[in-house]
Amino acid sequence: MKKLLTLASLLVAASLALAACGGGGDAPATDLLDAITKRGYILVSTDPNYAPQSFLNTEGARPAETKCPSDALTTAEMQGFDVDVAKAIGEALGVETCFATPSWDAITAGSWADKWDVSVGSMTVTTARQQILDFSVPYYYTPAVVAVAADSGITSLDGLAGQAVCVGAATTYESWLNGDMEGLGLPEASIYAQAPEGVTVVPLETDQECAQAIAAGRTDFVAYVTSETVVDANIAEGMPVIKLDGAVYSEDLAAAFDKGSTLDTASLRAKVDEVFTAMHNDGRLTALSMQWFEMDLTAAPNQ
Repeated sequence: MKKLLTLASLLVAASLALAACGGGGDAPATDLLDAITKRGYILVSTDPNYAPQSFLNTEGARPAETKCPSDALTTAEMQGFDVDVAKAIGEALGVETCFATPSWDAITAGSWADKWDVSVGSMTVTTARQQILDFSVPYYYTPAVVAVAADSGITSLDGLAGQAVCVGAATTYESWLNGDMEGLGLPEASIYAQAPEGVTVVPLETDQECAQAIAAGRTDFVAYVTSETVVDANIAEGMPVIKLDGAVYSEDLAAAFDKGSTLDTASLRAKVDEVFTAMHNDGRLTALSMQWFEMDLTAAPNQ
């Protein structure tokens, strides 16, 4: 009996392993796209605190019937521009879209250990990131700007010299503020201004937390660097910040895939490129941009 039980246990373990690889009891998945199709959901990493790109839907309830893992969020529990873009990918694949919310530095570091399939989180394509991540075609473009506390008295970029400035950790904003042009990894034509002299960098987990900290009365920094879309949303929400004139650089934003994925990502990347190209051409990305940003950010800056 003990031998029979041991054999049964091994068979169960083997079936679970196949399911985890997307086999569902059939042949093992040939690549990541095949695994996603077989399991019936795509797991997308994004930020739950990055309005209007992605944020929790406090009025949304997890549906009773979902294929999403218990530790992942459903489309009913998330909202925003990136969320809608991710949903469009799932719809094109004929699967449910689910969301993982790891820290930003964990996403940009690569080596995801197959914990999620793709990042749709407004990630800027940089030369440094291209060493460890693969990217889709861009789905939108945003200017990076500086915002300051409304009572700081600062009205220009030069006024930040010698001041403390907040950024999200492991972001292009941090690279720019540190004067790390190699880490920033953008074409020279996309960089419009250099960081002020003598700035003290204060990194938080996300750049959205910088604005929230100022609103909460934190005073150890006077400004933060982020996407113009985030600053506009902060101001619309009544946060006590103002935007300095002029973008400091422009970002090409794309979906990212882990070069270290156990399963090959090439066919999934090709499918996402196909989805984004179709959404550019038929106006769906423009419509989503207008809905969430009240402006069209889907055309490359030189267009």
